Amino acid sequence: MSARQTRLIVSLLFLLVPVWQPLWADSGLADHVLVKKSKRKLYLIRDEEILREFDIALGLMPEGHKLQEGDFRTPEGSYKLTNRRIDSDFFMSIQVSYPSAEDVEVAKALKVKPGSYIMIHGQPGNPKKPADYYASYDWTDGCIAVSNAAMVDIWQLTKVNTPITITP
Repeated sequence: MSARQTRLIVSLLFLLVPVWQPLWADSGLADHVLVKKSKRKLYLIRDEEILREFDIALGLMPEGHKLQEGDFRTPEGSYKLTNRRIDSDFFMSIQVSYPSAEDVEVAKALKVKPGSYIMIHGQPGNPKKPADYYASYDWTDGCIAVSNAAMVDIWQLTKVNTPITITP
């Protein structure tokens, strides 16, 4: 291997460390995510201390708990962060484990579908409105939206199965 190839590989490794570090080191990761809908804030927490705080946008009908598919509400309750997607309609996304068994039972009693695919995600890949709209209004179908820069931080500071609590 030439010196040039070695330098290139080492440089690439240094660039990838911030992206891959959460896969092997938990020391700096959040152990809980808290969303306060009324404050439009998402907090990354470790050992009961706030690591980071982000502004959020919610579903078009932000008041109250999500009861059914298409109600444009963001759920309230305790869930987990599950699937992660780099390639989505938005800049990165992390799925929230909604609906819970309780959410399914409530929907069943109401004879409706509970909905699914609640995500924390960045801005739309193909925006249909000006950027200031997405920064100023609740605009999602029930997801939790953040800036693209915030999404990178959330991605790097959480892992699969991190608990998330969404409060009114």
